Amino acid sequence: MANTIVIVEDDSSIREMLRYYFQSTGNDVRAYESGEEFFEAERGHAAPTIYLLDIMLPGMDGLEILRRLRAGRATADVPVIMLTARTAEMDRVEGLESGADDYVVKPFGLMELQARIKAVLRRTRRESPVLRCGDLEIDSSARTVRKGGVPVELTYKEFELLRLLASHRGAVLSREEILRTVWDYDFTGETRTVDMHIKALRQKLGDDVIATVRGVGYKMT
Repeated sequence: MANTIVIVEDDSSIREMLRYYFQSTGNDVRAYESGEEFFEAERGHAAPTIYLLDIMLPGMDGLEILRRLRAGRATADVPVIMLTARTAEMDRVEGLESGADDYVVKPFGLMELQARIKAVLRRTRRESPVLRCGDLEIDSSARTVRKGGVPVELTYKEFELLRLLASHRGAVLSREEILRTVWDYDFTGETRTVDMHIKALRQKLGDDVIATVRGVGYKMT
């Protein structure tokens, strides 16, 4: 399943290496060389799945970026991994106490970093069973949905589909990805099942909750 990864790294060789690697493994990647560029460009984007922040940046450093993300309503709960050449214990402690979810010291292997990302996402998703998208509240533990505080009755597959889209809010998921994840079978040329369940969700939640991206798939708005 594709994740959206945002990278802030001033070393162009590392930044482009990470961009290429994570794009080649099926992820959406946005990469910036400074905190100032990052905050300016991200205004028009939904929060990503995870942030990778270099700590040693010109101007605004990674720790300041981290503090601002944790203070933001839309980004407070988004996982953050710090990337740094610093090895001192106090530096790692400062990053973790500022709200980082993990800390990777350079030089690092790409497969190790990918494994760290997967571990952080598993841990944070497990610790945050309630997903909120606007006035929509999805409780994975209780398997309940509320819109504007009002309970909404969903079938098992409708709930799984809604939870999938909400956990990747802002990212476009293809019908094939949805079929593999929610129905556990590969694309065989027939995607009416997905379309019918999307239609049912719109009838129950409103037409503005799930957007159709023509020729690609669906995303949570």
